[in-house]
Amino acid sequence: MAKWTRLLGSPWVVAAALLLVACGPQFSLCCPSRCLCFRTTVRCMHLNLEAVPAVSSLTTILDLRFNKIKDLQPGSFSRLKNLNTLLLNNNQIRRIPRGAFEDLENLKYLYLYKNEIQSIDRQAFKGLVSLEQLYLHFNNIESLEPESFTHLPKLERLFLHNNRITQLVPGTFSHLNAMKRLRLDSNALNCNCELLWLADLLKLYAESGNAQAAATCDHPSRLQGRSVATLTAEELNCEVPRITSEPQDVDVTSGNTVYFTCRAEGNPKPQIIWLRNNNALNMRDDSRLNLLEDGTLMIQDTRETDQGVYQCMARNVAGEVKTSQVTLRYFGAPTRPSFVIQPQNTEVLVGESVTLECSATGQPQPRVSWTKGDRTPLPNDPRITITTSGGLYIQNVLQTDGGQYTCFASNNVDTIHATAFIIVQATPQFTVTPQDQTVLESHTVEFPCEANGYPQPVIAWTRGGSPLPLDRRHVILSSGTLRITRVVAHDEGQYECQAVSAVGTVRTSVQLRIEQRVTPVFTNAPRDLTVESGQDVRIPCRAQGQPEPVLTWNKDGIQVTESGKFHISPEGYLEVRDVGTADAGRYECTARNPIGYQAAGMVLTVTVPAVSREGDTFVSTSIQQAIRNVDSAIESTRRRLFDGQPRTPGELLALFRYPRDPYTVEQARAGEIFEQTLLLIQNHVNRGLMVDTNGTAFRYNDLVSPRFLDMIANLSGCTAHRRINNCSDICFHQKYRSHDGTCNNLQHPMWGASLTAFERLLKSVYDNGFNLPRGATERLHNGYRLPLPRLVSTTMIGTETITPDDRYTHMLMQWGQFLDHDLDSTVVALSQSRFSDGQLCAQVCTNDPPCFPIQFPPNDQRQLRTGARCMFFVRSSPVCGSGMTSLLMNSVYPREQINQITSYIDASNVYGSSRHESEQIRDLASQRGLLRQGIIQRTGKPLLPFATGPPTECMRDENESPIPCFLAGDHRANEQLALTAMHTVWFREHNRIATELLRLNPHWDGDTIYHEARKIVGAQMQHITYSHWLPKILGDVGMKMVGPYKSYDPNVNAGIFNAFATAAFRFGHTLINPVLYRLNEHFQPIPQGHISLHKAFFSPFRIVNEGGIDPLLRGLFGIPGKMRVSTQLLNTELTERLFSMAHAVALDLAAMNVQRGRDHGIPPYNDYRTFCNLSSAQTFEDLRNEIKNPIVREKLQRLYGTPQNIDLFPALMAEDLIPGSRLGPTLTCLLATQFKLVRNGDRFWYENPGVFTPAQLTQLKQASLARVLCDNGDNITRVQSDVFTVAELPHGFGSCDDIPHVDLRMWQDCCEDCRTKGQFNALSYHFRGRRSAEHSYRGEKPSNSIQGKSSVEDARLSLKNVTVTSKKSTESSVGDFQDFVSDMQKTITSLRKQIKRLESRLSRTDCTDKEGHERRDGERWKDDSCSTCECREAQVTCFVESCPPVTCKKPIKVKASSGSPS
Repeated sequence: MAKWTRLLGSPWVVAAALLLVACGPQFSLCCPSRCLCFRTTVRCMHLNLEAVPAVSSLTTILDLRFNKIKDLQPGSFSRLKNLNTLLLNNNQIRRIPRGAFEDLENLKYLYLYKNEIQSIDRQAFKGLVSLEQLYLHFNNIESLEPESFTHLPKLERLFLHNNRITQLVPGTFSHLNAMKRLRLDSNALNCNCELLWLADLLKLYAESGNAQAAATCDHPSRLQGRSVATLTAEELNCEVPRITSEPQDVDVTSGNTVYFTCRAEGNPKPQIIWLRNNNALNMRDDSRLNLLEDGTLMIQDTRETDQGVYQCMARNVAGEVKTSQVTLRYFGAPTRPSFVIQPQNTEVLVGESVTLECSATGQPQPRVSWTKGDRTPLPNDPRITITTSGGLYIQNVLQTDGGQYTCFASNNVDTIHATAFIIVQATPQFTVTPQDQTVLESHTVEFPCEANGYPQPVIAWTRGGSPLPLDRRHVILSSGTLRITRVVAHDEGQYECQAVSAVGTVRTSVQLRIEQRVTPVFTNAPRDLTVESGQDVRIPCRAQGQPEPVLTWNKDGIQVTESGKFHISPEGYLEVRDVGTADAGRYECTARNPIGYQAAGMVLTVTVPAVSREGDTFVSTSIQQAIRNVDSAIESTRRRLFDGQPRTPGELLALFRYPRDPYTVEQARAGEIFEQTLLLIQNHVNRGLMVDTNGTAFRYNDLVSPRFLDMIANLSGCTAHRRINNCSDICFHQKYRSHDGTCNNLQHPMWGASLTAFERLLKSVYDNGFNLPRGATERLHNGYRLPLPRLVSTTMIGTETITPDDRYTHMLMQWGQFLDHDLDSTVVALSQSRFSDGQLCAQVCTNDPPCFPIQFPPNDQRQLRTGARCMFFVRSSPVCGSGMTSLLMNSVYPREQINQITSYIDASNVYGSSRHESEQIRDLASQRGLLRQGIIQRTGKPLLPFATGPPTECMRDENESPIPCFLAGDHRANEQLALTAMHTVWFREHNRIATELLRLNPHWDGDTIYHEARKIVGAQMQHITYSHWLPKILGDVGMKMVGPYKSYDPNVNAGIFNAFATAAFRFGHTLINPVLYRLNEHFQPIPQGHISLHKAFFSPFRIVNEGGIDPLLRGLFGIPGKMRVSTQLLNTELTERLFSMAHAVALDLAAMNVQRGRDHGIPPYNDYRTFCNLSSAQTFEDLRNEIKNPIVREKLQRLYGTPQNIDLFPALMAEDLIPGSRLGPTLTCLLATQFKLVRNGDRFWYENPGVFTPAQLTQLKQASLARVLCDNGDNITRVQSDVFTVAELPHGFGSCDDIPHVDLRMWQDCCEDCRTKGQFNALSYHFRGRRSAEHSYRGEKPSNSIQGKSSVEDARLSLKNVTVTSKKSTESSVGDFQDFVSDMQKTITSLRKQIKRLESRLSRTDCTDKEGHERRDGERWKDDSCSTCECREAQVTCFVESCPPVTCKKPIKVKASSGSPS
């Protein structure tokens, strides 16, 4: 109140009041209500006014700021001729209409900023002839009419900044001659060619110095913030206009309408201007002249004054161009055209010239034109011209010039025409010439011969100048080709092809040579040899045949390739260097030609003399030092990795790859200790020798005596960690897989098991024959040094350019990675430091075990930026008994690497590849067969559990990622977010199935539910892979190689071969997009946006905090994948930013793939071409069928020098795709081979009879990844039926309700008494909370175990004959317990009797079957309709065979349901 009092008492208010009083009654509108007025100033601020108040006509300043005025009506300021200043800012004005400021002829200052103005009418400011300053900033203006400011001759200041103006029409400010300051900054200006006029205007202002102006670009992003004044036509790609359609001369009479066509293109779109007699036409001055929208000039009601020369000019900011001049001729009375000379039919020879005369008269003078054939225009050919008289002249006539021509004579009255033919006669000329050929006897030969001419020549064949024999073997086809079938020796000779016509004849001759068919015959066959260890052996092999046979060698069924161990001479001899007992075996030489092949074999026997060796004296000290060195390096690495966050990408990779299973760690450690022991012994021996044992000249078999090797094997741990399989629990192994893959093949229990060596398709290639990688030294290979892997990556693999796949989604890549993590995982060295001195591999950059760093080539940009000399890389751990450690087998075996997981498609990535891993992820406490789950999301669905223990790779930066890694069946689950999402989906799928199985079979115990659910999940993965994924990858060609499934073959080893894991299956790296897309339920980006791949590594916190797994899954099946193009292989997120961290050298996946291939001794690409029946490439041109791009072949030649040196991985990636597939020929061969082996060698393959019932198999074939995503996403409701195939929104995506599902009712037991069925042993019926010792936590296992493992296993076998019964009772729990004790005592008594029987059997070789019958050693018998058993050395082994269908005694009819059981 005091404030208002002061205000009322102020002199200003008093003066205003006096003004009101002075106005008197006749001036009641002088000061509006609540406004403040002083003399000629009226201020009406903060009054919520919605309209302009009426004020005195004497007002000079009108202040209407801070009100709610929305509309300005025309005439709102009428009569205010004295108004000088008008303040309308800070209102809600949306539009400035025409005539809004009428009568304000003296207004100088107009304030309209901070309103909501969106549009300004064309003549909104008309009448403001005195306006000097106009403020329109901070509004919503998007566009301006070109005449908006035309009527402001005195405007000096125009503020338009902070609006939404995107484009300005040329001339918008052209009439503002008094302008001193113009602001257009902070708009949405799209700086393209159409804005260049503004750039020129701003430059003019700057040059004159009379005006200041500001305008900045907003679009495109590369120009954002750039001053418009600096723009040039060149950087905006402005195009000078070009004429696309020109006008033609025209003759007119009075009253006609004429159209002169003119079309032009350019950037920006050019303006069309017409000139007559070099003067611009003014369309406004003559209503008969009209410029049409496409640039055409229309002249109506023609007059004599219209005649003259016309020209079209196209102009834009980039320049101008003119058409040629045309003439408009004006005539008086018209007459019809008539021919003076008509064209006549003319014959001409090819190469000569011809003229068709044509002349006409009429008024106006007719215009002569010509067409050919069906009246198509004459071709634009300099040989063809029209003479001044109208004739058609053709020089150097071609055969194609023949045909009908029409002459047209046209004027305004009529058009007449006449036709004539040009007949071109041509002597015959060969278009296809036959070539000399050499063919095998009885084959068919064809000599193509074709010719052109006019008239068309006839093809005739002769032999030696005589007619061909009149038999059915010699046939001349309609095309002129000579075909001779079933050629014989006397068909050899010269044949002549003649092309004959009336004009002439041409001849050509060819020679036919016949080779007799001769199958290969050995002229020097290999013979059995016996040699001492350490010698070089030369095994002869030579063969003759027609054609010359090609010789290949294999040892024990595996093809031998050129390496430090083996050398194959051009004559076919096989040389084996430094022979050891590992080289003993059967060698086979195969001679092959197109007629057939012959094979000859020999057996090489190697004896080991019992003499002391050079290194025996150094064994004791070397093994002690090796244990110290290896343990010290490993412990240093563990401290560095687990006691803090990883500091470099190398440490991040090492932490990520570090084995979690203690057994794996111990096995890898043992191999490293053994190898280091021998290296130390080798160093001691070196000091007394004149040769370097690192070279191939050293005799490794002479290093240490066998008895000392046994001691090294024992002390290193290699002997202790040899796997001893136990398949005696046949009840389990008949029905379920083991977690580690053992006992899948009962005849070869270790085939496909985890922690076993990778298999080989071809013999390994090491520089020293057994463990030194190719390229590790300066040694030349086939005359050239191998290129650095990093150079291979930067030269031909890394790419910034991505081509989207038009057929398949990014899910194609993701399933491939998920599948790969079910098949193979290489165990890498446990240490990041050199064993020799403990220095970090990434710092010393030397090839010193286990370090094998990737060197930077000269001038590599990464090296120039970081100064680093190399990129982190360590070798894979060796298998005990291979490489250097193979000496424990008394010989040198080439170094092999460990596959840490099972080779089968068994969902090991969900459940683990060892019992230790499986127990970590199982929910054993609930006894419901579930996997452990983590936090529950808002959707009600759980995430994976978190891994416990020390900080992991996922917590490399606690500020960014405070959340630990998720725990899954495969330790790589956190590698990238999309992979983590897949792991989450399948862990939920297991729990979904387990929950449903328990509902259907409440009598099942937790172990049965777990293994049945695991079995179903594995079957679904197999079905999705082979029915939905592989056909897209392999295409029809590859799927034919795999072939249909027939049956399980126990002679097939399903193990993963080294080249598949190390090179071939890494083709998936070429399918990875550089961005992981994250889409909401409407398939739009989530608020957090998409994420670059390098930010998605080890980032589980993004799943927890940024929307769960659904956005990632939609980004996989809703977005096209990356197409593999030979020039676009791995995106730079993988080659330049892999595991990138600040201030550290990021890794390069492509270079690592090449280096890993050399580490594993993978043979070169050319050897696999031979394996896959492709030609062996001797030159780079020989690769043209598989690698068509000459640029790619040139890069390979520049890198490798010879095709014999090319690494397998880059060559496989560079091959062109077979149509319908995503692979090249060699890669198709390798993948088809592997997937056929994995399927046919799996006893638990889902289609193998007996694994599932026919009804269950039918349901499993309904499985799809789309269904799994629908069931286990957070809230996925729409998906395409095939998530690997690109679908269009919205029609390509259907409801999840329409996706078929697996009906789990087919797994419901049909039985009268289910109390003990479906339980791992009958005891679990009473104590559901107890588990067998096999499936217990460590602390729960019984302390008193029965002595003798085989006895325990046999006792477990016999448990199926022991039944503990229980009846329903309403008695007290005490009675139940007494019944249980009684049953338990009976069971224990029975077990004791069985144990005694088993113990008595241990001293004999006979067996006792389950019925108690004695069986002799070697005897076989049928155990039941499904199994056959055999007695071997007192051990009963049973094999599952196909089972007949079993009928259900009391079937339970279930009503049909379209949905899954609830």
